[in-house]
Amino acid sequence: MSIDAKTAWEPYTPSADNPWDLRKVGHLYRRAGFGATKAELDAGLADGPAKTLDRVLAGTPDGADFVRTSEYMASEKSMPSGTPGTRLSAWWLDRMLKTGHPLREKITLFWHNHFATSNTGVRNTRYMLGQYRLMNQHALGSFREMLVEMGTDPAMMVWLNTVDSVKGKPNENYARELMELFSLGIGHYTETDIREAARAFTGYELTNGKGTFNSRKHDAGEKTVFGKTGAFRGEDIARLCLDQPACPRFITQKLYAFLVSEAEPPSHELIEPLADLYRKSDFDTGKLVRVILRSNVFFSPGAYRARIKGPVDFAVGIVRGLEGTAGALPLAAMLEGLGQVLFAPPSVKGWDGGPTWLNAQTLLSRNNLALALTSTEGSAFGNRCDPATVLARHGKKTDEETVDFLLGVFLQGDVPAESRTRLLDYLETSKATKHPVYWTPDDVTNHRIRAVAHLVLTLPEFQLD
Repeated sequence: MSIDAKTAWEPYTPSADNPWDLRKVGHLYRRAGFGATKAELDAGLADGPAKTLDRVLAGTPDGADFVRTSEYMASEKSMPSGTPGTRLSAWWLDRMLKTGHPLREKITLFWHNHFATSNTGVRNTRYMLGQYRLMNQHALGSFREMLVEMGTDPAMMVWLNTVDSVKGKPNENYARELMELFSLGIGHYTETDIREAARAFTGYELTNGKGTFNSRKHDAGEKTVFGKTGAFRGEDIARLCLDQPACPRFITQKLYAFLVSEAEPPSHELIEPLADLYRKSDFDTGKLVRVILRSNVFFSPGAYRARIKGPVDFAVGIVRGLEGTAGALPLAAMLEGLGQVLFAPPSVKGWDGGPTWLNAQTLLSRNNLALALTSTEGSAFGNRCDPATVLARHGKKTDEETVDFLLGVFLQGDVPAESRTRLLDYLETSKATKHPVYWTPDDVTNHRIRAVAHLVLTLPEFQLD
């Protein structure tokens, strides 16, 4: 990314050469959430970057304490441990669609892929919901606290076999992934560190659904990890990992790829100031995210559409843009064909993302989902995301108004002129299409609007975040 590392993380200030425009508003709402509505785009453009960023970072009042609303507490209680995975996934999708704090859910999704735990192995909905709450609570808070607490998280203890680790027979799974995937990255630990750390994680078990420590099953002897010796327990190992210079750099690089660009790894000069900030803040993720989202780097051309939309972003973004109320359960069912099922990442490494999201099958599934959401003809979603209703609500009547509205909401007009022309040509030629004799003129118009909305959602540019 061709940007001056000295000014990269300074706050972006609009200028004649680099103005605050609709493209930047859309960029912010995609990366810091799941896309924007027309009203959010208009407000963001009018309010300017500082006020809009404050709103995105804080969330709206109805979303500030969303995790504890009576509706969602009740919905959690209605899901016993054996609840099907699709319903569990739908529960989170519903939150993403309704929350007033999309950034918190988006960063929780980041942590879900970081601490990749699948209910296919855990097989306990209550444990998975508990891990979600742990990640959501600390999503924009302390990574230090989250990493330490993750060691006794019931879902993680089952997923990586901590519950099977006892004195004399330590299981190395969690110790290995703690270092390799959760805190340091490959090359910053030794096999001896893992073996010694595994001894520290002996004696942890589940009691009444909670992670507890049983001293009788714990190896209380001295262990040497990262050159330090002591009678360490699991939480001590997590803190030793946090003390390693590689830790803030490793997490910062992953957040950079998630929020800024996955096109290429950032240079040492670019990432080191962020890593230093993260370390000095004692791993305050909220402070790190604020710096990233306000920065020159974030609003630079090199960051714009430099990521491929994940399936969740693709699906939730469509529903939000259409101001819809799509049922989360059918949405969750269709996500499997796109390659992403919440609470069921494919391995301990999570989803690879990037180009792996797109292939012939997943592109077809994306097109089918876009059609199901916009056509109003299927039983899964009905007319709950009807483009014709949205256009009527905003007073758009002509073909030009229809195309420009849809391109504005979903792509902020960021498509080649030829694409806009082809969409207008489609609307013109479709006027001659024969329809059932019982269709009214409004039926014909609405059908054309729904069809062109589907075409917009299949444009190559819409696959980019």
